[in-house]
Amino acid sequence: MAKPKSRYICAACGSVTHRWQGQCADCSEWNTLAEEAPETVFSAKHDLSGGGRAIKFEALDAPGEKLVRRSTGLAEFDRALGGGLVPGSAVLMGGDPGIGKSTLLLQAAAAVALAGANAVYISGEEAAAQVRMRAERLGLGQAPILLAAATSVRDILTTLAGMPPPSLLVIDSIQTMHSDQIEGAPGTVSQVRASAFELIRYAKENGVALVLVGHVTKDGSIAGPRVLEHMVDVVMSFEGERSHQYRILRSIKNRFGPVDEIGVFAMEGQGLAEVGNPSMLFLSGRDQPVAGSAVFPAIEGTRPVLVEIQALIVRLASGATPRRAVVGWDSGRLAMLLAVLEARCGLSFSSAEVYLNVAGGYRLADPAADLAVAAALVSALADKPLPADAVWFGEVSLAGEIRPVAHGGIRLRESAKLGFARAFGPSDLPVKKDGTKFTPLALLPNLVDRIMGGA
Repeated sequence: MAKPKSRYICAACGSVTHRWQGQCADCSEWNTLAEEAPETVFSAKHDLSGGGRAIKFEALDAPGEKLVRRSTGLAEFDRALGGGLVPGSAVLMGGDPGIGKSTLLLQAAAAVALAGANAVYISGEEAAAQVRMRAERLGLGQAPILLAAATSVRDILTTLAGMPPPSLLVIDSIQTMHSDQIEGAPGTVSQVRASAFELIRYAKENGVALVLVGHVTKDGSIAGPRVLEHMVDVVMSFEGERSHQYRILRSIKNRFGPVDEIGVFAMEGQGLAEVGNPSMLFLSGRDQPVAGSAVFPAIEGTRPVLVEIQALIVRLASGATPRRAVVGWDSGRLAMLLAVLEARCGLSFSSAEVYLNVAGGYRLADPAADLAVAAALVSALADKPLPADAVWFGEVSLAGEIRPVAHGGIRLRESAKLGFARAFGPSDLPVKKDGTKFTPLALLPNLVDRIMGGA
């Protein structure tokens, strides 16, 4: 048997090296290499082709027990999960400190317990009395949740083995758990991986819906080894700005449902409240038409959300360096759109400062927002308000063409539901859809002519 060697694993990208260094050679992150306990290295003569236990194969269409999703009691949480919790699934939820992860899961555990099922909440960061005080503040003090404060995975699994498997098991958080079979402090790469593996194996064998809370790094990614995201079935991100009221629960990976689904919550005094119509939240305060404001019907998974895009153009004296400031959108895409407006439409932004904002602190990644951003920029440049009952969507190419986008019918239906009578977009959509007057635009100069001419 060969002599075991020490290994150092990068907590950011998971790369392995046999000597410590300050900077990871693969992802260039600093101080992310952590030593892992040496593994036994067998010789090449070791043969695994015999001596094992034969496994049993099953046909894909074999009859079996159908898994029934369990509701969390929060409709927005269920939507982000794809319809509810699947028995035996493992969910990893990450988010910034103080964003409301523990509050959301405590509310979900209380709803499951009040519905008659067993819910277990194990906290590794707070004492049981502290969790109980938070539950009383949320009005959940009478919920029959099984509460404990523990960090040893062996103690947790031993306790769970002596009781009926619960319907929901919440571990807050996985970075505080540790296994006595692995050397290292809690939160290290080896400890997080081993602890998660044991908890996930218990959930799979007993049909328990497991939810793991994960810490995040300063750049927003989940701390610990990257393999942790591969081990679980669902990866969710709880996002939002502390200065804003709303929170968005976004599904990044989901083996049992669509990805990019979102659930919208509002932080209130009694905890997180569900927002059934997020479009009204992001469109509040639009009383009078203002130049530089355009409404865009975004798509998050299967849910349409109408948001307001605001633009401001400030002319500068000659010789001054103009500034480009973007909040809630990609700054590189704004630079590309400004270049297209100058090259294809003859508009000059080189001597003006450009400010772009997505109202409500919302963040857009949909390429269909190009046309709405262009409409807001042209409206601000011409100082002419856009129609208050109109929405804009479409992707703009470098040639100035308005290209088709996905889910045009869903965008129009949501717009009509909220009282928007007109829509402007790619020319491949029907002229009339669900009572909305649709105006097709083939080229970006058509948009500029319509706004500048006041049509």
